[in-house]
Amino acid sequence: MHYSRPNSVAEAVNLLGGNTGNAFILAGGSDLLVRMKGGFVEPSLIVDIKAIAELRQIRATDKGFWIGAAVTCAELGESEMLRAAWPGVVEAANLIGSKQVQGRCTIAGNLCNASPAADSVPALVAAGARVHIVGPNGSRVTAVEDVPLSPGKTSLAPGEMVAAIELDERPAHASDAYIRFIPRTEMDIAVASAGINLTLDADGTIKTARVALGAVAPTVLRVDEAAEALVGTKLETAALERLAETCSAAARPIDDKRGTIAYRKSVVGVLAKRTAELAYKRARANS
Repeated sequence: MHYSRPNSVAEAVNLLGGNTGNAFILAGGSDLLVRMKGGFVEPSLIVDIKAIAELRQIRATDKGFWIGAAVTCAELGESEMLRAAWPGVVEAANLIGSKQVQGRCTIAGNLCNASPAADSVPALVAAGARVHIVGPNGSRVTAVEDVPLSPGKTSLAPGEMVAAIELDERPAHASDAYIRFIPRTEMDIAVASAGINLTLDADGTIKTARVALGAVAPTVLRVDEAAEALVGTKLETAALERLAETCSAAARPIDDKRGTIAYRKSVVGVLAKRTAELAYKRARANS
């Protein structure tokens, strides 16, 4: 196994493109090192991107925000502009692992681990986030929901890596939220989760909505029918009930020791209602 710590994106891409074995990116290592220790992966090359300055930045752009792939979740939580604009994304990122893990883990790594229970991914999908990808054939931008294909598998081509996550600028009367259910109070993975992003008219009517569910299908689900149940309403009881019913119907969970199919389908509907209420309250306050 070879380990390399490049100082530029171009150097990292060259290393990945020239590797003929099993290469892995080390952004924080909180997933990769566990998988290596468990014998699930045997890298021929590890490319540590923590020394690449541009990937350690959170910056405002003409379109919104750029979050470098090596930015830690702790650093996200410390960013006042991100907390103000995208509180749901930040709170989802800050639920990953322990305080110690927060100092290493990244939302890019959480995405590329391709776990259906990843905390940051439903929030990012609800936010309409985009992924900036670089590789031997240049760069491309894709939606977050197009990256995970199945548990542990992504759409990244050989030699490609995530450089950044991009979020839009936040308009007035808009906000987001993320809520999960876990058996313990912390340091656990979601049994079910929901991320919701809302934009309102000035009178409080929901103008646009995005709904994403985690841990209830092989990948995070974007549920457009659930979003449609909210648009044109002021989040009345009937709209919340329709949201819950639609989310429960869309869920395709499994039975395991952490929850049954029926339980997860029920819980995700409840979570969707609570998440919508929190996102709506924040959006009303964001004038």
